[in-house]
Amino acid sequence: MVLFPSPSALKASFDPNGKKAAASNYWINASEDKSLTQQAEKELAKGVDAVKKSSGIEMFSPEFYGACTFGGLLACGLTHAAVTPLDLVKCRRQVNSSLYKGNFQAWKTIIAQEGLGGVFTGFGATLVGYSFQGAGKYGFYELFKKKYADWAGEENAAKYKTGLFLVASASAEFIADILLCPWEAVKVKTQTTIPPYASGVMDGFKKLVAAEGFGGLYKGITPLWLRQIPYTMVKFASFENTVLAIYANLPKKKEEYSVYAQTGVSFLGGYIAGVFCAVVSHPADVMVSKINAEKEASESMGSAVSRIYSKIGFSGLWNGLPVRIVMIGTLTGLQWLFYDSFKAFVGLPTTGAAQKK
Repeated sequence: MVLFPSPSALKASFDPNGKKAAASNYWINASEDKSLTQQAEKELAKGVDAVKKSSGIEMFSPEFYGACTFGGLLACGLTHAAVTPLDLVKCRRQVNSSLYKGNFQAWKTIIAQEGLGGVFTGFGATLVGYSFQGAGKYGFYELFKKKYADWAGEENAAKYKTGLFLVASASAEFIADILLCPWEAVKVKTQTTIPPYASGVMDGFKKLVAAEGFGGLYKGITPLWLRQIPYTMVKFASFENTVLAIYANLPKKKEEYSVYAQTGVSFLGGYIAGVFCAVVSHPADVMVSKINAEKEASESMGSAVSRIYSKIGFSGLWNGLPVRIVMIGTLTGLQWLFYDSFKAFVGLPTTGAAQKK
């Protein structure tokens, strides 16, 4: 057996015009059976297809909307629950502005009267309610944004992109608030009653239904829509345009930056959007807290709003605004950070289209 063939033997083996050497003359032989090669090519093709499928999610597929829905659930549920101590003080000061002098004094008083766990009153209802709301908000926003853009056409969608963001976010929030409302009612009732109305989310749910029926869970739906729909319209439209402006003023295209840089832009854009959101939606937020805390079962919504407004006046609608600006700014920034980080984790692009340069 020849281990190192001579030049003439190599020429005979690989030169089409030469005499082919016997395969058995070499240490390593190639099979004449091409079926093995064909089978290997098929297996390779299967592997390539598998890699393609696992490398990401197809845009605007059911899996895409499912991922956006789950990302919204995580983004809103976790962040709202994390700021429960701030939300607790805000709600109580909205209902009774003279109750506490400031946040630190409020937390000190709550801990002294109710224990350390008292500052997390309403945590369970917040986590459940805003998880549902976040799932609906982000999932339906992505869906409506795509559908409305398709209906408008590519040229109109690009020309009137802010209007598209506003309509898509309003549509999504309308549905999301139906999911949120029962748990918001339990949260506010528990937080604004001293001592707390219920020991936990399900205890509060059962007590509220027993006292007011299932209709009591939705007594605040109208002011909730009035609060959340403008809030979400500003949140999404200002975020999308802020991110667009940030990338337009950076030296490179969005796609040339790392995922960490892109999610950093998401946080900054979200925080800026959150400040606008807090101001726009604050009067309705105060009214939601007041109605859930004070509205009587036999009282109509219009009568309740009129009575409460006559008592607190225009200035009363702005109670707790500085706290809410800090809370909502941080909250919105973190939500976009979590949402876009999750999208990047599953192989999707971060939210916000970069301006073409």
